[in-house]
Amino acid sequence: MAKFVEESYDEESYDEENSSDEELREAFKKGLIKPGLNVQIEPEKTFANNIPKMKEKLDEMILELPWVERLDMTNDLAPVAPELAIQIERHEQKRENQFKGNKKIPYVEPENDPVLNDFKREIIFYRQAQTAIKDGIKKLIECGIPTKRPDDYFAEMAKTDEHMQKIRKHLVAKQEGKQRSERVRQLREQKKMAKAVQREAEEKKQANKTKMLKDLKAYRKGKLKNLDFLDDDKKKQRSGPKKPAKKRQERDKKFGFGGKKRGSKRNTKEGAGDVRDFSSKRNREGVGSKAFKNKGNKNKNGKNKNQRLGKSRRVNNRK
Repeated sequence: MAKFVEESYDEESYDEENSSDEELREAFKKGLIKPGLNVQIEPEKTFANNIPKMKEKLDEMILELPWVERLDMTNDLAPVAPELAIQIERHEQKRENQFKGNKKIPYVEPENDPVLNDFKREIIFYRQAQTAIKDGIKKLIECGIPTKRPDDYFAEMAKTDEHMQKIRKHLVAKQEGKQRSERVRQLREQKKMAKAVQREAEEKKQANKTKMLKDLKAYRKGKLKNLDFLDDDKKKQRSGPKKPAKKRQERDKKFGFGGKKRGSKRNTKEGAGDVRDFSSKRNREGVGSKAFKNKGNKNKNGKNKNQRLGKSRRVNNRK
């Protein structure tokens, strides 16, 4: 029974398909259908350009209000302030350094740079607002409208003090982070410069050494007759250290110039054998003796001028 139902169903579907195909063929013969895809075309919409109605609607929208209610301004840009000019120059220099430091960023000319264009656009808005504020305040004063708050005016803050403290801390931390990164960048550049200078000095030293060895080899082979290049190196070495200034020499002579201090006055083998300052006349009675010390203090009688009086004479003189 099931097989019979399936067979009858298949015959009916086949007849429907054949009938639809035959209808399409007949429509194609009559010219009702053309070869290609059949797309349903929607009718075109017609828009009414009713100019009088639009002008009438525009007149309804326009409100004849005084300037105080509108506060619209049309003015030129304010002149560029010196600090703004410096800021623009710093911004351009910073952008140029970014291009130099990072090769992954494609280079863009300043006229077509979107970053610089946005910054300059903001500056133009700022200058426009400056002129608008100046002219607007003048107009408000002419209209008799006060532009300043009274001294006893009290406005409640929209944000709490705690919130403002958090914002302030965040700004301070951000500024410190920028300063820290800038300091690190400067140190990194200084290290690079120091390494470059050191490398250059080493390369120069190595080049001089190579040249000297080459000249020595040439001298051994007989290509050079003298060793003047060695004298040139010695002259360069001698001319290197500079002599100290005269003022520095006088100070060194007076106060010394460092070095070992302890034991500098002890006798040495060379000093003990040096008898250039010895005088037999001066040392006849002995340099440390009492007679040598009182040598020039004697009178005609051969007694010392400053000899102390006896006890009895001292007592008499007190009376």
